[in-house]
Amino acid sequence: MYKRSDLGNGIRVVTEQITAVASASVGVWIDNGSRDEPLELTGISHFIEHLLFKGTKHRKMAQIPHAIESVGGYLNAFTAKENTCYYARIPQAHTLLALDVLLDLVFHPLFPPKEIEKEKEVVLEEIKMYEDMPEDAVFDDFEEVVYGNQALGRPILGTEESVRSFNQEKLFSYLENNYVSKKIVIAVAGNMQHEAIVDAVEKFTANITRNTVPQQRTSIETAPLKIEKIRPIQQAHLALGVRTIGIEKDERTAFGLMNTVLGAGMSSRLNLNIREKYGFCYNVYSFANFYQDTGDFGVYIGLDDDKVEKARGLIQKEFTRLMEKPLTKKQLFEVKQQVVGGFQMELESMYNRMNRLARGTIYFDEVQPIADTILEVESVSAEEIQSLANIYFQPERFAEVLYLPADEK
Repeated sequence: MYKRSDLGNGIRVVTEQITAVASASVGVWIDNGSRDEPLELTGISHFIEHLLFKGTKHRKMAQIPHAIESVGGYLNAFTAKENTCYYARIPQAHTLLALDVLLDLVFHPLFPPKEIEKEKEVVLEEIKMYEDMPEDAVFDDFEEVVYGNQALGRPILGTEESVRSFNQEKLFSYLENNYVSKKIVIAVAGNMQHEAIVDAVEKFTANITRNTVPQQRTSIETAPLKIEKIRPIQQAHLALGVRTIGIEKDERTAFGLMNTVLGAGMSSRLNLNIREKYGFCYNVYSFANFYQDTGDFGVYIGLDDDKVEKARGLIQKEFTRLMEKPLTKKQLFEVKQQVVGGFQMELESMYNRMNRLARGTIYFDEVQPIADTILEVESVSAEEIQSLANIYFQPERFAEVLYLPADEK
């Protein structure tokens, strides 16, 4: 059962009590990510995520993880395009300790200048690490060709130039303007009482006055692009896809089912055809990303460069198959079972439940009952999926990024 309280300072607290477990997942979510950064501050959301662990007004750097880990808990954070989350998984008896630590990070950081300079090198190494992983790097380029010269098209980690420009003043300014109370959601799933969580949050944030009005996000329409890069790699990496819809659109559920049919798992059409039938690749899958007002859908494959054209044709063949022939009753039933079953298994994780609480509150200002989510899946028709395929799977709409191995001869 979900419970929610909106505090006087604008912070939203949402919980789900699960008495059958002995732990809790606690998340402090900020409705701010790399999408909200101006060009000159690309990567600052991610950099702040790192720096918050370098000491606060109440805890030295080493005391932050020790407070959680010494009682058997786990502490971490992540930065996404539209959200930043600081979270802990903790034994139930120490839930309020996790809240204390996380809120201390968010509201009382020090940003020590020495740590800023050290962390620049850490993040620059992180950027290099991803550049050495073409199966990951190709998606940064894919987002650039899909979304163009806007924040959604830029890498979450930033660039060497932007990261080297960060200083204490910029970090505090960005924090004060973006980690504002109205953009903060505290989500807790596990064996705890809602009232105890609310009382603790009110205590830990009693003097918080970050009440700047959040700015509205806008997305610019761009023409699809195709880019090709030669890299020192052993196989080609292809990502192709199309701009689609935002998370608030009802069609996202049908998109999810279409994604499952096309490229989610060993029984997906792409895997059965391109890998199992032809042996062209080790890894092929489709993906669907939904943001506040836009999204993307596409396919990734890694394979020998002499098979790229054949694989591209096989991918288009699967698109055409979805466009021309609706799923049979049996196929539709099976994909719904796959999606619902996966969703139900995810609910066994308090971390996943915590994520569901926060994302529902951020994007829809409510948490949808689990039964309603399942009903949405069950209500999708084969014709809806076919219609989406016909709207979005037109070749002229597709953006593409292709990495090719350098010729060593």
